[in-house]
Amino acid sequence: MPPSGPTTSFAAQRTAYPVLLAISFSHLLNDTVQALIPALYPLVKASYQLSYAQIGLITLTFQTTASILQPLVGHWTDKHPRPFALVGGMGATLTGVVLLSQANTFILLLVAVALVGVGSSIFHPEASRMAYMASGGKRSLAQSVFQLGGNTGSALGPLLAALIVVPLGQATVGWFVVLPLLAMVVLWRVGRWYLRVLAVQARKASGPVVHRSALPTRKVVLIVATLLLLIFSKQFYVASMTSYYTFYLIGRFGLGVQQAQLMLFLFLLAAAIGTLVGGFLGDRIGYRNIVWASILGAAPFTMALPHANLFWTGVLAFLAGLVLASAFSAILVYAQLLIPGRVGLVSGLFFGFAFGMAGLGSALLGRLADATSINTVFAVCAYLPLLGLLCWWLPDQKRFSA
Repeated sequence: MPPSGPTTSFAAQRTAYPVLLAISFSHLLNDTVQALIPALYPLVKASYQLSYAQIGLITLTFQTTASILQPLVGHWTDKHPRPFALVGGMGATLTGVVLLSQANTFILLLVAVALVGVGSSIFHPEASRMAYMASGGKRSLAQSVFQLGGNTGSALGPLLAALIVVPLGQATVGWFVVLPLLAMVVLWRVGRWYLRVLAVQARKASGPVVHRSALPTRKVVLIVATLLLLIFSKQFYVASMTSYYTFYLIGRFGLGVQQAQLMLFLFLLAAAIGTLVGGFLGDRIGYRNIVWASILGAAPFTMALPHANLFWTGVLAFLAGLVLASAFSAILVYAQLLIPGRVGLVSGLFFGFAFGMAGLGSALLGRLADATSINTVFAVCAYLPLLGLLCWWLPDQKRFSA
């Protein structure tokens, strides 16, 4: 339950852990629903005789609706806060879940995942802003607690699909409508906390606050472009895992669908653990250092994975997920400090770009798989973390933050 005492600024004077946990739990529920989509791919591919390119189009549809609106939502709510927007976003997700359980054509599948994407586009920038406000200055930790919920939900999705949806059929997706309903209740309580924060800010406001970066605009643009390239490298690799890792395991090692889903669960579980570790370390050793170690540090594991046997494939995938996942929270907080006063816009931009790159990656990698093989997809994606070398150019955050 959110605390009754208000915070007095965008970064609360003390870390509001109950609020962070509530937001993280809602993120878990939201991303569990999202994770059901790729977890359904082996089932719907067989049922509707889809190509890998069509599988990629499902992901692209979801990720596009989940990405394009996010910067717009963030920009709007920076100027016009909407404490209960998150509840409305979950309503769109709920509608998408119901339709996904009943969809009997490829077009209806696309409409269903698009609705889930709309809900996600509203949820992420606003929930990230609330995590920032509740951080008490522990920004990376707060974002990582928020991300931990999402990554845990992403890991639970394939596990629940393997245990329930795969053996019992597509209609059982409707059982998961309870998740967005529960999230709506939790987010209503968080929205009431947000109202109290806004009321305190309004009473204490002494005039308009002008926020400017300490760096020249041209430099800021170049840094943001570099950060987006790093997001690109991370998300394309994650897309290869979330959309095609199960097919890779089935095709190369002859695993069953449920066994492959469990292997995907282990990768996503590692990502959840890595997110929390990265957030804990980011506030202590610097966000730039975490990004450097996370992106580039995953390269040895991703490059070795296409050449490994089944046991070492599982180990290397776990290590790659563990290391790579620690990057996003650090990148996001680094950008929020770089562009002060625009938490919603920055969150929407980076979450939206991450979703967009995941969708584009899935679509392009699906076409590559159709034209060559799943093995080629993993051989090509293995080198993406080498883009972490770009981190040497990023300035330390002490140069532009208080």
